[in-house]
Amino acid sequence: MRIGVIGSGKIGSTLGRGLAAAGHDVIYGWRDPAKPVPEDLRHERASVAPVAEAVAAADAVILATPWAATEAAVTAIADFGGKPLLDCTNPIGPGFALTHGHTDSGGEQVQRWAPTAKVVKVFNTTGMENMAQPRYGEQASVMLASGDDPEAVTTAVRLASDLGFEALPFGPLKNARLLEPMALVWIDLAMIRGQGRGFAFGVLRR
Repeated sequence: MRIGVIGSGKIGSTLGRGLAAAGHDVIYGWRDPAKPVPEDLRHERASVAPVAEAVAAADAVILATPWAATEAAVTAIADFGGKPLLDCTNPIGPGFALTHGHTDSGGEQVQRWAPTAKVVKVFNTTGMENMAQPRYGEQASVMLASGDDPEAVTTAVRLASDLGFEALPFGPLKNARLLEPMALVWIDLAMIRGQGRGFAFGVLRR
């Protein structure tokens, strides 16, 4: 698949590298052609293009922007053409508090900003280290994907599986109301409660 990436920071580049290693072609959206492209975006099976061109050329698009920049990034695209938009963002404001919750979610807000996309909330519940290496010995970290379009969710699950996660569909997009607080649990354990970033959530079965 051809994967467009909106957001060229550590999350976007980590996912891009992993998906390229899994055999996908990655197109990073780059807003300022006058600036040099960072080394993180220069890897095998990767290219860089203006954001609108990266979206137009992609089969699916990863949204990996800071929350404060998300509205501008998404609304700058006139038409996503019904493509899966894999929303990795978390609506976190000052003090690590969610700006959306209980009766709404960041994922649902992204869908309102991008009505021509098929939004799937995914890749938001863990850190970039686990995106780079989801496996812990014989076990794989879990990655849940919520969206209203079954084919878009299947795409998200496939890409998460390609990265090495145990990927599971997790109901409609409104279930982002559960996944975004789940992200805060990981952040709280990692940043505040001393667990560090070297742990992940998983599913254990008997």
